[in-house]
Parts: sequence; structure tokens; C-alpha cells
Amino acid sequence: MKKIKKSFLNIYMLYVKGMKKNFLINIIFTPMAWLTGIVISIIDFLYSHGFLKIEEPPLPLISVGNLTYGGTNKTPFVRMLAEYALSKKIKVGIVTRGYSGKSNEVLIIRGGEGERSITGDEPLLLSKKLPSVPVAVARHRMDGIKKLKEQGVELVIADDAFQHRSMSRDADIVLIDSVCPFGSGKLIPAGMMREKISALKRADIVVLTKSKRISNEELEKLKLKISEYIPPEKIFTSEMISNEWILFNNSKIPAKNEKVSAFSAIGSPESFVKTLEELGLTVVNSVSFRDHHNYSHGDLENLYKSAKNLKADFMSCTEKDLYNMPELGKWDFDIPLAVPKIEVKLNESGKFFEELARVLQPKIIVASNGYGEDAIGVVLAKKLRNKLPDSKISAFPLVGRGDAYVKENFEIKFALSVTPSGGVLKYSLKDLFGDMRAGLLKQVREQLRDWHKTAGKIKTPICVGDVYLILHTLLGSGARPMFAATAKTVYLSGHWRLEKFLINKFTLRTWTRDLKSAEQLGKNAVYSGSPIMDLLHEAENFNYELGDIILLLPGSRSRANKDVKLLLDAVELMNNEGEKNFRMILAPTLNLKEFFEACSSYGWEKINNNFVKNEIKIELSFESVAKSVKGVKILLGLGGTANQLCAGLGIPVISIDEKGKRVQKKLLGDSEILVEASAENLASCALKVLRDEDLYKFMSSSGRERMGTPGALDDIVNFACENLGWKIKNDIFKAMRN
Repeated sequence: MKKIKKSFLNIYMLYVKGMKKNFLINIIFTPMAWLTGIVISIIDFLYSHGFLKIEEPPLPLISVGNLTYGGTNKTPFVRMLAEYALSKKIKVGIVTRGYSGKSNEVLIIRGGEGERSITGDEPLLLSKKLPSVPVAVARHRMDGIKKLKEQGVELVIADDAFQHRSMSRDADIVLIDSVCPFGSGKLIPAGMMREKISALKRADIVVLTKSKRISNEELEKLKLKISEYIPPEKIFTSEMISNEWILFNNSKIPAKNEKVSAFSAIGSPESFVKTLEELGLTVVNSVSFRDHHNYSHGDLENLYKSAKNLKADFMSCTEKDLYNMPELGKWDFDIPLAVPKIEVKLNESGKFFEELARVLQPKIIVASNGYGEDAIGVVLAKKLRNKLPDSKISAFPLVGRGDAYVKENFEIKFALSVTPSGGVLKYSLKDLFGDMRAGLLKQVREQLRDWHKTAGKIKTPICVGDVYLILHTLLGSGARPMFAATAKTVYLSGHWRLEKFLINKFTLRTWTRDLKSAEQLGKNAVYSGSPIMDLLHEAENFNYELGDIILLLPGSRSRANKDVKLLLDAVELMNNEGEKNFRMILAPTLNLKEFFEACSSYGWEKINNNFVKNEIKIELSFESVAKSVKGVKILLGLGGTANQLCAGLGIPVISIDEKGKRVQKKLLGDSEILVEASAENLASCALKVLRDEDLYKFMSSSGRERMGTPGALDDIVNFACENLGWKIKNDIFKAMRN
């Protein structure tokens, strides 16, 4: 019975490796492989679009995996990477599932000390070869990584984790056996492919192992095929070398042409035979068992008898097989056992490690959807750049040109969405239809495609804005973001039930604008200061003191060219009542040429950095609100976020009564007064507030209370550095690069 099973296993392995056809196996297993393909496609879709959770580990992680099962020499490759990290003075650890181990808890092994039945064979082998490196054996690799962090580890190498999609990695290395790269090309169980070859698009680096065992022509052909999915400069080759032996029973090192009887329980037994032949030995017999087979005394007796009958000079197996024997290190037979030590030699190792270092550079994206949100995103990006100087920080402005990011030298790689309304979803259906006619849907599709290109290549995204941005990020990249919820608070009717569900289900953590909003959202929502008020990081003193300047905000969108007339006319009326000091902030999103032409048509001339009409002068500021509010006593504001900032500083706000401003009024409460859209109403209301001391103080204190204090952005940065390990990832990249 045992002989029949072995025979079938051999026939089956020849079939899946594409070495021999078999009609019966084909007709039985091919439909099952189709089902495998469907399941894999569904799982890939769910991970790629955020329906299944991808968790970022707290330490930098290099994954070493493959597309097929067994036979790509992952274990010696992992060992080689660990030794390289040690040479860079990096405290490295290894995490593995420990195939065939029985423990459900995380085990940390060192120096090869452990029970094979509990840990599995490969962890013991790695630990023996790397005595200073802790090896975590964990069914749930994330638990293993957290345990390694407690051990003081700075960098983790994951053995066989390419298909472990629930855990993000900093570098994904895929090994491909040059001799038998894809077997029959079919998915399991009809083939040896764990997933389709197109999965290589997720890889950062591909290494073709055993490259010397095929011709140069075959190797180039294989590289060409793989380069359909990954750039050629990311494809490397390696060789297997053996210069040492492990000897038993006082055996001498095997001499060339000596007869050897081989046995192994690995994914590619023919590769082991080839290794022995390359060492100049004559292989008289080769017996293969299922990968990770646990040898019995009876197995060894049968192998010995066979070798004896064939008059073999010695017997040989792999190092991994030693850990699957009844008693490690004990050999009771009179035929010597000699085991070759296999190592990996990287061709062009210098370029390989340069590429690995480049891949390990933390890549961070700050996404935002709106002018005010862009301003907050810039402050956040600058804080990240100061904390993580060796990381690559990019911006994704969902709407507009992203001028605020460009001004601060942050790279924008994504398609821009510049719409007539300046947004995506507006209060007016007319605006929405206008945006759609201008190509809004096409722009959204392009942005989602750009997000998809980042999948698996970036750290956890940080979103500043509303729930739409969360969905956009999820569907595009599959990553659950950190979220600064700037669009809604309990003062603006709070979040809808669906929004609460999406925020709690699909964000890593959410920072709200006020404590009550955090309490409303619950679960992973926190309040650590208002992200809106963090825009004032450039202000000299948050405890704002009254000045004598009337501040004017025409807004940040194209409609400002028309709306500014209200403000200019109000200035003339207030000037007649004795107010002489005026300042206007011009948003960087404005087309200044068109704006100045509009003001000129209203009778105002731009002279240097002032608007002048008769004897009235308005100082023009091109700086941020934080730098422009010094000395201001009241605001006539047609903006959004800027109005809120001024209110938070205790500056009373006067604005016009329209739908968007009514929404803002719910947020600002008594710190803002809305009037009918006329210059007379704006001027008279402003003068009334200025001349009523009690009203002024009441509006000032209301604004401070509603808007809160800064602090959210610093907390986001600290959370990412400590909980997600961004600081250590930044430092490890620096160490690997040097």
C-alpha cells in the first residue's frame, strides 16, 4: 500500500512540474484548479479594494516567498539576508509559520534549541545557522513580529509570506526556480502554482535561483517573460554553492566519483541530486519523500539497506532532513552520512542590495480633498518630513492643483482633478452636473488607477477630509488609512450612521475636530486637538490679542473674482465711518491675473502689494492665515477653513447668508454672524460688533470654545512613528543604504 502511494506521488509530481502528461490526473484536478483560480481572484479583489484588512507591522519587514510550492531555496536565502543585516549592525529577527509545527502560541527559538514537533524543521535549521538571531514561530505572523519587537529586533525577515496578504511588507522578494519556474503553469492542485504569474506585479524584487543550471539562452527567455510583470532592473539571479560538509561516523569528505545514495524530503529533490552531481559524485540512488516528511526509524533502515545493496560509499541528505530524523545528530549505520552545506551566492549582489535599500525607503502619502484640507495636509507632511527625513513623502490632492504641496516641494504623482466648482461633491446639483460635464468621472477613474499603482508600495495612507476620501483610498489602494476627520463634527449635525460605520470599519484610527465628535464615533476615534487649528503652527502666539486691522477673505475659488466686490464696497463704507486699516488674504489657488483684472474693473488699482482707491488702501497678503492674522480685530470672510481659523483665534467672523455658509454657521455657532449678501449689511454688522464690547467678547470666546486647540497632527505623526514603526523604518533604510 505504501509503495502504491509513493508511486502515485512521484507520478503526480512529474505531472504538476510539467515533466510528464497524465490524462487521469489532468481530468480530475484541472476543474479543481479552475476553482482555485476563482477563489484566488476573489481574494485578490477583496484585498486590493480594502474589503479584507491589510495590517501594517510595527517593524520593517522583508518577505521572502515564491509563486510555487517548494524548491526555490528560501531557507538559505533568508539566512543570507539575515547575515547581511547583521553585517550592517542591524538587530534582525525571522518570523515563520513553522510548517508542520504543532504550537498555537508564538515561540521564540535561538541557537537551534527546540522541539521539532512543536517548531517545525526550517525554524530549527535557521536558528542553528544564525545563533544570535531570534526566530519567531507563529501561526499568525503579526503576533510573531510583535513578539520579536519585544526582543529588541529592528528588522524582520518573513519566510514564505508572499501569499500572506493580510500583512503589509516593506520589501517583497519572490524567488523563482530557474530550472522549473512554473511547473506545468497550472494552479494547485493541477499544477504547482500558488497563484497566477501576474501576481509578480506585487513583487519588489525577483530572484531567479539555480541560474547556472540552465543555459544563458533559457535564462534570458525566462527574464523576458518575468519582465512582463516587473521591471528588468528588479530581476536578479543567484546560484547554489556548497563548500563544506557535515560528516557523521568519522567519515572523510566524499571524494569525486564516489558512489552516493541520496534521500530527501524537500520541495525539489531533483535539485538536491543535481547538487551532488555538481560536486563530482555518482548518485546511484535517490529516494524522495513528501516535503517536511518526519522520518521514522523504519524509513532510515530501508534507506540504509538500499544503499548497502547498491554498495554506496556513503549516504547523503539535506540539512533540513537532519531536523526530521528521529534523533538529531545521531547516525547508527556503518555507511557514513555526509550532508552538504548549501549557501546562496547572489550574482551582482551590490546592485541587489542597492535595490533592496531603495525599496525599503518608507513611502508615505498624505491625501486631502479641498483647499483647506490641502493646507492641513501640507502642515502634516512637513511634520512628517521633519521627523522622518530619509522617508519619501508625497501628496495626493484629490481636488485642485495641489499648489500648497508644490510650494513646499512635495511631489505629486497622481492625476489631478480640476473641476469648475473646485470640488467633487457640492451642495449644488448644478455644480455637480457641471463638474461631470467637465470630465469629473474620467478624472476619478484616473485617480483610482494611480492609487492602485501604490498598492503594497506605500505605508498606511493618511487622509485629511471626509468619508468620500476614505472610500477613494480604499477602493484604489486597498489600504485602510489614518483619517483626520475635518469635514464634519457634532456641531455640523454629526456623522451619518453609514459614515460612522465606514469610519469605524475601514480606518486604522480617526482624529476628530472635537471631543464630542470622538465620543459620537466611538471605537477607534480620538480627540487630541483640532487638525483645523494645527494650521496655526506658524502663528507666533496662539493666545491671540486684539489689533486694529479689518481682515478680508474673498475665498479660494474662481467665484472670488465676483464676490470680492462685496468686500471692496464694504471697505469704502467702513472707511467713511473711520476704519482705516484693511488687509486682504489672497489664496494661492486664485488666478491672480484674473482676480486683479476684476478688482481693477471695480475701480481698485494694484500698487505694489496694495489695492488703492482714492485715499483708501488695502494691504495684500499672499501668506497663510497663520502669518496674516497678526493685528487683526475682525474678519469679513467669504472663505471656509480660513473663517474657522480666525474664529478659533477669537476673531469675530462676519459672512454672507448662503447655503454653504449656513452649514459653517452650525460649526462656528455664535462666533459668526451671517448677513444678506450686500456691502451695506457686511459693513454695518462689522461696525456693530466692533462697537459693542460685550458682543465682541461673547463672539470671541465662542469661537475659541468651538474650534478648540491644536495638537491632532502631532499625535498622528507620533502614532505612526511609534505604533506603525515609521521611525525605525526610516532609520533602517538609512542603515541599509549606507
